[in-house]
Amino acid sequence: MFSIVLNIVGPLLHLYVAARLYSLDAVRTRVPRRAWWIGAVLVWLLYLAGVHIGDAALDWRWWPGQFALTWLGITFVMSLCLLATDIVGGFGYLARAHTQKLRALGAGAGLLLAAVALFQGMRAPVVTDREVVMQGLPRALDGTVIVAISDIHLGAQRRSAWLAARIEQINALQPAAVLLLGDLVEDDPVGRPLPGEPQLAPTLRGLRAPLGVWAVTGNHEFYGDAETTVAQFREGGVRWLRDQQVELAPGLVLAGIEDVGRRMRKERDYLGGLARTIPAAADSATILMSHIPAPRIIEAASARGVDLMLSGHTHGGQIWPFSYAVQQRFARFAGAYDVDGMLLYVTRGAGSWGPRMRLWQAGEIIRLTLRAPPAALAHADREPAQS
Repeated sequence: MFSIVLNIVGPLLHLYVAARLYSLDAVRTRVPRRAWWIGAVLVWLLYLAGVHIGDAALDWRWWPGQFALTWLGITFVMSLCLLATDIVGGFGYLARAHTQKLRALGAGAGLLLAAVALFQGMRAPVVTDREVVMQGLPRALDGTVIVAISDIHLGAQRRSAWLAARIEQINALQPAAVLLLGDLVEDDPVGRPLPGEPQLAPTLRGLRAPLGVWAVTGNHEFYGDAETTVAQFREGGVRWLRDQQVELAPGLVLAGIEDVGRRMRKERDYLGGLARTIPAAADSATILMSHIPAPRIIEAASARGVDLMLSGHTHGGQIWPFSYAVQQRFARFAGAYDVDGMLLYVTRGAGSWGPRMRLWQAGEIIRLTLRAPPAALAHADREPAQS
């Protein structure tokens, strides 16, 4: 599907934007027609070269690959704005006296929104704070800080140096545990960095979390060699939960399930991992990590007494108006949701996929402060001191 977007939709967007921009008097009177269209063809050829070279390469091929993805995002945003003004003006037939002004407005709005999207996509992710009341959480763990991050997509766009900056952000939050919610790589394992860039494992070992750094797989891990990626992160001190659960601290359980994307695509039952991981209703405060916020996983987790479920995958739609399409697939696609007493948080993710752009919101890192229920705190306060 994405191949169709790159090879067919992308060139059509490019052609549409080029034609509309050249219809503006301010452009047409200053740039000869032949020069404009020769330039447009050269940009189109560079775009196609980038598409077929690919954006995963970490050598000179990175530049045309990244240009192609960025240009696709820019022309998409500009096409939205230009199409809106075309519709208002009847494509130049209904409001001919205002066609130039409308198209100039559309072009200006498109450039502005593309700049905003690039800024939001390239800036550091913001920190989202949330307090979570967990039934059964011991009083001793009240105030425990958990930091979660998803969809970092290490690869051509983001490398170990970018990850090192995110680790500084995370460490500043003083987490007891760090949770990595999948899609940690773009597709292939990160491999050897470019000259002058830090190695992955020493970078990961910079994370400071007394209760550990834990991860689950996402769909992108399986687009490449998932086992190599798992080994690379394990070398950096990351512990994986692949249909497993552990006791983070007395009275607090952390569970993680293997990515269910492949089973969902084949319309097969994908609850087996959750059933193996949490076979019965949880009697301890429980956190579940599941990369994809699949509806059946959400409902089953809530029925099993999970207190907090953390997911990513959706990117919050990443570039508006794709958020509406994502919401058709995942009704709970970004932010916090109460599901029969279970808190589900679907993060927008810290990175991006495809164009390094976000419209409207930047990526995020989640800081969760765990709270014992008020009744438990009150009961503990009433307990007599032991001599």
